[in-house]
Amino acid sequence: MANNEESRGLKSLLDWFANRRKSGSTILERQEREIADGLWHKCPQCGVLTYTKDLKANQMVCTECGHHNRVDSDERIRQLIDTGTWKPMDEHLRPTDPLQFRDRKPYSDRLREMQEKTGLVEAVKTGLGQINGLPIALGVMDFRFIGASMGSVVGEKLARLIEQATQRRYPVVIICTSGGARMQEGMLSLMQMAKISAALQRHREAKLLYIPVLTNPTTGGVTASFAMLGDIILAEPKATIGFAGRRVIEQTLREKLPDDFQTAEDLLKHGFVDEILPRTQLKQTLARLIALHQPPAPTTTPKMVMWERTLSSTAAE
Repeated sequence: MANNEESRGLKSLLDWFANRRKSGSTILERQEREIADGLWHKCPQCGVLTYTKDLKANQMVCTECGHHNRVDSDERIRQLIDTGTWKPMDEHLRPTDPLQFRDRKPYSDRLREMQEKTGLVEAVKTGLGQINGLPIALGVMDFRFIGASMGSVVGEKLARLIEQATQRRYPVVIICTSGGARMQEGMLSLMQMAKISAALQRHREAKLLYIPVLTNPTTGGVTASFAMLGDIILAEPKATIGFAGRRVIEQTLREKLPDDFQTAEDLLKHGFVDEILPRTQLKQTLARLIALHQPPAPTTTPKMVMWERTLSSTAAE
């Protein structure tokens, strides 16, 4: 009888410990979920946990190792443009499915899913604003939208931005990030390379400034066109920049490529990039470059008119 009571007591004690362990693990899981909800950020480079608010204050650059985390287009605009000066352009332009393309799913469904998931209409935002009081035409690509691939609307928005900047005599800055041309639009996406390049040539002929900022990653048709056509080409540290993928090049050449191949540092060494710039210094550097390259104010009064005024004033005396 006593043995039965002892066994029941031992069983209840073990059940109590088991229940306590379960409740403890549940509390731990709840705490982990709360941490993962955005309060802390773990750096993918060095693994350091950083308070998300502090990380955002440092423009999403790790304070420990300097790793540049990817930022979306809205955050990038907030980092660069003076408060209250941003005027978006061509927000009504929406992508279509002219080729009725289908891979694992119809392209039209993929577009709709991306728009619902990201809240974006397309992979680029364009507009006019000011950097430290200086006017600027800014385009910002967003990798969340189909890898910031360049389709017809991306090309059209950037071309219109550049043409508007040429008309207003504004400098152009484009924050580049992309997986390349959008395969779902076939040749129509490749045509955007020529269209944007032509708009940039007219901008250059007007003796106006264009600065692309290459971020991680910038590849494919974007690299082969407007990303490499800048008067001054800036890049973020350790950004992947190239045309074809590393594996494709290795298979084609049948050679092992250097570890730093297609990095911003490698391109700087070979003269494709003018400067590697930490994100925290980008706004001030852009402001200085724009101020140095400000076009002279157009003369509103012809010299002959001024000469005639001088003669008339002399005669009156």
